[in-house]
Amino acid sequence: MKQPIEIDDLLKFRYPSGLMYSPEGRKLAFTVAEADTEKNTYRKNVWLADEHGTRQVTYTTDASALLWISEHELLIRRKGEDEIPGTTALFLYDTEGGEARPYTVLPFVLNSLWKVSEGRFIASGTIDANDPDAYLDGDDVRRKKQEQKEADKDYQVLDEVPYWYNGRGFTNKTRTALFDVDLNRSRIRRITGPYDQVVSTAVDGTDVWFAVSTWERCQVRTAQVKRYRTGTGKASVIYGKQDHRINNLFVLNGKLYAQASDMKTYGVTETGKIVEVTRNSLTFTADPERQLADTAAGDTTLGSGKQCAVDGNVFVTLAADDDRITIREYDTDFRMKIRYDEPGFVLCMDASHGRTALIRQTWNQLCEVCELDEAGRLTQLTHLNDDVLKGKYIARPQHLDYESAGEHLHGWVLLPKDHDPKKKYPAVLDVHGGPRAIYTEAYFHEMQVWASRGYAVFFTNIRGSDGRGDAFADIRGLYGSVDYNNLMDFTDAVLRKYPEIDTGRLCETGGSYGGFMTNWIVGHTDRFCACASQRSIANWISKMFISDNGLWFNADQQGIEHSIFAETDKLWAHSPLKYAMNAKTPTLFIHSDEDYRCPLPEGMQMMQALAVQNIETRMVIFHGENHELSRGGKSSHRIRRLQEITDWFDKHTKEER
Repeated sequence: MKQPIEIDDLLKFRYPSGLMYSPEGRKLAFTVAEADTEKNTYRKNVWLADEHGTRQVTYTTDASALLWISEHELLIRRKGEDEIPGTTALFLYDTEGGEARPYTVLPFVLNSLWKVSEGRFIASGTIDANDPDAYLDGDDVRRKKQEQKEADKDYQVLDEVPYWYNGRGFTNKTRTALFDVDLNRSRIRRITGPYDQVVSTAVDGTDVWFAVSTWERCQVRTAQVKRYRTGTGKASVIYGKQDHRINNLFVLNGKLYAQASDMKTYGVTETGKIVEVTRNSLTFTADPERQLADTAAGDTTLGSGKQCAVDGNVFVTLAADDDRITIREYDTDFRMKIRYDEPGFVLCMDASHGRTALIRQTWNQLCEVCELDEAGRLTQLTHLNDDVLKGKYIARPQHLDYESAGEHLHGWVLLPKDHDPKKKYPAVLDVHGGPRAIYTEAYFHEMQVWASRGYAVFFTNIRGSDGRGDAFADIRGLYGSVDYNNLMDFTDAVLRKYPEIDTGRLCETGGSYGGFMTNWIVGHTDRFCACASQRSIANWISKMFISDNGLWFNADQQGIEHSIFAETDKLWAHSPLKYAMNAKTPTLFIHSDEDYRCPLPEGMQMMQALAVQNIETRMVIFHGENHELSRGGKSSHRIRRLQEITDWFDKHTKEER
């Protein structure tokens, strides 16, 4: 008999990320994280796959693969208790034998690293625009500045927006800068301005191309493209009009390409067209019609990795296509061909010499590293999680088509453990975040826990979701209308197909945009016996001025055309708080006090609006967590979060009422 999936099974999960091939493509490095229950954190270590098999090569508390500098030498980033604040220690691991040894210490917090030549690198790192050359400080000056920071720790000075960012804390005046790191001459030089924010980088030989946004008071969404020549040490502007959002730079067959959007047709989340970038010109090359990234919703990944790579004369990339993440390739004429297309999702990839490494997850398998050969044959390289789900009941997603608002949509139903159509079951509707994200058929831990506990679980990709192009994803000014109707129509379709679901024991939950929708649902229907609203949105007006993306995302998504001050009626019309007076449903609120994407006051407003009406409610606040609680929070917090939601549903579906 199959055993049930338990909440704390997630303590056993191992999470691969960060795939990177060696220069000749004969070796593959990646990072694996796993829970450290004693320290309530995650251990990270470097793994290697080559002709000798797949194996772990570091055994520290925090090590990750960073960059191959030769076919057998791998740079590793490793954190230790003796690390000097504001610096990054790099170690060199030789795959031909020996322990990782110290390589260099960079005098800034490193983000990414690219090799230009032997001993020469381009690095992206974090700087303070008020002190952009702190990397030049000697040890004494660095120590004094650190002492001053410690003395000033009770104060926070803010003079720009956004001044904080989810997962990074207060970011006022911090920028991502580029550095020319020449270890041969023991010289490091910053090559971007104090207020430049580098958003994308491509290194081709001795040329460095980068897209950069520049601001001093209020963040801008557009960018310039510049080129830095390491041979001359000079930078020049290639595209300086600042009229497009520009990212995903890459060089193919000697030409520079990017994804660019003027954001005029579908707003700030519009998919960028692939363009060739030349002197003050963006020449249209291809319309991918899909987001070229992993946008799958899930709760079983930590970290990510490359979303695209250049392999010889082809550009290889992930793509969110309908209900899965596929891998595409484009040749130099930008003719597209599919390399990989299977149900589930791909977290990240790399490509080299015709082969493709990928981390994929399916309906009954957690993330594992796989490889496609030139013939398209798939080989699984790791078996990190084979034992975790062995002998467990894993509900296979049951496909369900339905019609809503003139759209042909589909979703899935997970049937409860020991399902008997003659019995009655409670059920949970789960709504993804985004809204520009997708559900796939891949294993979703919280849903499988509920299925094991006797719930039917159902989920769908409604209007606003990713995977079907910009027109389908565009719900600007429509939040709470077509999307809400889609969910109600889907619920009706599920109940028609599965009459064993008890209509009096329907539950609902969602996070982020799904939290917005939960708050909207409780103000517009009482068909659910219990709801759980996570990292939610209650008031678009308040969120506008406190969240890290409010000033650009809120206005755009809620249909503001001219002024955020003159058109607050639009923001209020789509705010769940406006309709809280109609709520009757017992509602649990889950929030984190360092969530700067959907800040804590959003959940507080909605919770208090229900409490003042004597509606049963409960709020659980997780200290030190952010918007990623369900995916990357401390393991004990993730368990407590899921236990709180499960107990709430059990209370309202299984206890005497």
